[in-house]
Amino acid sequence: MNYGCQSMVGKLGAVLLKKPQEAFVNQDHLMKEYEKYNYIACPDYGKVLEEYAVFEEIIRTHVPEVYYLPSDEKSGLDSIYTHDTVKITKKGAIYFPMGKDLRKGEPGATRAFLEHLGVPTLGAIAGEGRMEGGDVVWLDERKAAIGMGYRTNAEGIRQFKEMMGDGLDEVIAVPMPHGDGEEACLHLMSIISMVDKDLAVVYSKYMPVFFREFLIQSGIKLVEVPEEEYDYLGSNVLALAPGKCLVLQGNPKTKELLLAAGAEVYDYPGKNLSYYGTGGPTCLTCPIQRD
Repeated sequence: MNYGCQSMVGKLGAVLLKKPQEAFVNQDHLMKEYEKYNYIACPDYGKVLEEYAVFEEIIRTHVPEVYYLPSDEKSGLDSIYTHDTVKITKKGAIYFPMGKDLRKGEPGATRAFLEHLGVPTLGAIAGEGRMEGGDVVWLDERKAAIGMGYRTNAEGIRQFKEMMGDGLDEVIAVPMPHGDGEEACLHLMSIISMVDKDLAVVYSKYMPVFFREFLIQSGIKLVEVPEEEYDYLGSNVLALAPGKCLVLQGNPKTKELLLAAGAEVYDYPGKNLSYYGTGGPTCLTCPIQRD
């Protein structure tokens, strides 16, 4: 199969999802598990299914190949957020160890499925290395910004660079703030989503000055997420193709700003699917191939 995704904005050709039926299971299961996973509240399973149907329809309309992770005994609620366990580069897949103990079983399940599909494994971050997919932002095919915080460390970045070899020219390490603490999931993709090669949605409050200035000097226009929409995952925006994106409903100002910047914007309801588990559209999708 075609694979390789060293872009955040190229047209999505293939993507990996996981249905709520395989991750959330049912309402009783959610009630037993949601506090363990630090969810804001317990999702309503019926509403999750309704919200996911809207989300999935948008994805299937714009992405030619959609694959689904099966249920797995070693994976829990968070496995619906398929993005964080792996980055699928043009050389193959690099798997990540996951900082949250309850997610430790997910990379193995993802690896088994992707290898079955024919995606080769380039390597896995190991030993003292830490890294999660949400910290890796491709600025172009040969340049990546990588957040360095509680989920990703210098050793993880070193191993990633070593595995990529001549497939990567530059890594910009971006120090992440403490935010809401060690248990909170604050990735680089929590504060920047590329929408086009010269357009990004950002939450500058958590962004180092040097990195913000670098983006501006690189000719990237910044759409600033309003303070009141950041907590509702306003900065979590999935590019379906250059200038075409998907946002979580409930962020009207961010959507308006994107439209004013010339983007084509789709949205889906996701209070139960996304907000309660703090996983927006980028989190729900693991790109396998982009043009």
